[in-house]
Amino acid sequence: MSTLDDLKQSVIDGNANQAKTLVQQAMTESLPPEQILNTGLISAMAEVGRLFECGEYYVPEMLVSARAMKMGLELLRPSLAAANVQAIGKVVVGTVQGDLHDIGKNLVAIMLEGAGFSVIDLGVDVPPQKFVQAVKEHQPQLVGFSALLTTTMGKMKDNIQALQEAGLRDQVKVMIGGAPVTEKFATDIGADMFARDASAAATRAKAAIAQ
Repeated sequence: MSTLDDLKQSVIDGNANQAKTLVQQAMTESLPPEQILNTGLISAMAEVGRLFECGEYYVPEMLVSARAMKMGLELLRPSLAAANVQAIGKVVVGTVQGDLHDIGKNLVAIMLEGAGFSVIDLGVDVPPQKFVQAVKEHQPQLVGFSALLTTTMGKMKDNIQALQEAGLRDQVKVMIGGAPVTEKFATDIGADMFARDASAAATRAKAAIAQ
């Protein structure tokens, strides 16, 4: 097997230390940073997403694989910047105001990064104005709102309203998700997309920017 095949497998297996070592080895072998990213890391996370979709992997396995991918990516990032390798798109994500849950949101952010996106993570308990400011500043193609509590779901509508009032709604696609969120709720509040989990979020985000 090649170094990149080994790297891909180490991410799928969630072996973070090995992933980091293999990224370093691939760089020592003078493999192009973009090839290391696409063949070693992004393809691994695509396979992790597939395993999750078909029920072979669950959230803990995804988190471990995501951590391995992230460690490899952090090592590779300066080389990607030096080679002027561009992300496929930009996404702002955050958990809505009043909600402090972040495991799902963090996993979505990592899966998006693993799919090739540049992710601006605003954290938890994010007020509408902070989302507006981030969209103005970073000009993403997508913005994602997460909520785990039924009591904070309404904030998603407030966020969309704030984007409209700021004249930014037409510039971004809005994706929402979280345990109590449904496709119908997304439609009712005027969101563009609903993602039931982190794997679906990455798939839908890629489809959205390809349109």
